[in-house]
Amino acid sequence: MKREFQLSSRREFFGSSASTLAILGTIAAQRRQASAKDKPEPFAYDLSRYQKTDPKLISHAEIARWKSPRPEPKRFGIAPDDTLYICAGNYVTAMSPAGQRGLEVALSGPACCVAVTKGGEIFVGLRDHVEVFDAKGQRKATWDSPGKKAWLTAIALTEKDVFVADSGGRVLLRYDRSGKLIRRLGERDNARNVPGFVIPSPFLDVEIARDGLLRVNNPGRHRVEMYTADGDFEGAWGRPTAAIEGFCGCCNPINLALLPDGRFVTCEKGLPRVKIYSATGEFESVVAGVETFAENGKACGPSDCTAGGLDAVVDSQGRICILDFVTGNVRVMKELKKTA
Repeated sequence: MKREFQLSSRREFFGSSASTLAILGTIAAQRRQASAKDKPEPFAYDLSRYQKTDPKLISHAEIARWKSPRPEPKRFGIAPDDTLYICAGNYVTAMSPAGQRGLEVALSGPACCVAVTKGGEIFVGLRDHVEVFDAKGQRKATWDSPGKKAWLTAIALTEKDVFVADSGGRVLLRYDRSGKLIRRLGERDNARNVPGFVIPSPFLDVEIARDGLLRVNNPGRHRVEMYTADGDFEGAWGRPTAAIEGFCGCCNPINLALLPDGRFVTCEKGLPRVKIYSATGEFESVVAGVETFAENGKACGPSDCTAGGLDAVVDSQGRICILDFVTGNVRVMKELKKTA
């Protein structure tokens, strides 16, 4: 039964966008044409020129690297005290920025996302529901599933609300702290000028900015969108291109993080890279380029855009921690000093 559910969900994701399938079909046709000729096809889908990052664009350097405590990590979160919480298998494990292992919470199923309060409460998203634990890892509550298609991929917290990204349902869910569903956000609504999420693969993230607006990736539209807590669409930025300033493939960016000054950190798959954008969406720099994630780049291809991927969080000092889903590496990146 579990395997049948997974296959059904994959068909659901890949059937979500006719335009995405058309693009992938065009890419495949271009590759066949290029390989059938001795002379290179000038319009072949060739990403080789994007595999190397211009050194002038690199803004960060790696200061630490360590392995996820368990194999196949999927997401991670960061607590106000800078403790990292890694979702891998049926566990959420607390880790220091230096890689020292702490509390571990065992779950009834695979952990998909996590968020932690100032008081140490741990909100964990499993595939189809949220579970809440106290600071010692004892389960306090299990919330109802939002639906049969649920595939939870991110959690963001305020003092009163819990925002959960459901990539399977293509919606943001706003709960109160007791688990009561208050509102569904982001569903297509022409009357309210809400475009709707296009999600070919299970990646939907949500962050809460200093201005109180939600920042959400809309990967099939290759952009970042802004919403109020009541679901009003306030704007978007981003454009589809393989060039460094944009987002390419079927669905990018896949994950987001916010720097203390309001700038964005974005993560991509296919061409795995982590970048920084201004608070208004202008490209600024590259934290880590494609060459940093060689194995990750091999995992995602036209036939399976669910494989590979990166996640990022930002600590209180502005350091960016990057989780590689393929190698299990966690890289701690510090901004380089700017020269005059």
